[in-house]
Amino acid sequence: TGRVTDPNSFLPLSQAQFHVLVALTAGECHGYAIMTAVQQSSDGIVRMGPATLYGTLQRLVDSGMAEESDHRPADDDQRRRYYRLTELGQRVCTAEADRLSRLVIITRTNLMPGSA
Repeated sequence: TGRVTDPNSFLPLSQAQFHVLVALTAGECHGYAIMTAVQQSSDGIVRMGPATLYGTLQRLVDSGMAEESDHRPADDDQRRRYYRLTELGQRVCTAEADRLSRLVIITRTNLMPGSA
């Protein structure tokens, strides 16, 4: 397919990309649910407007980390677009979480000895 499959080649992710991938780890979501999940998981610090969200989703789809789903609940608005992580998206999300975790450990070791 010619697609890059090494998750580390996508790192570091932008804040928006990482938050959207994390939101999608809970399962398929539509745009508004993703925006809400990002705001909740960041304690309100990260707020995405529609332009940022849908631009980010398009980049994630284009790179193969997310895909649009054909599944919609029967009682849902048929105009809603649902997204889900791909296997690559799961691997990239894990790699970014690991990268950030290592940075936290280094920071705690250097700035707060004994708290790592």
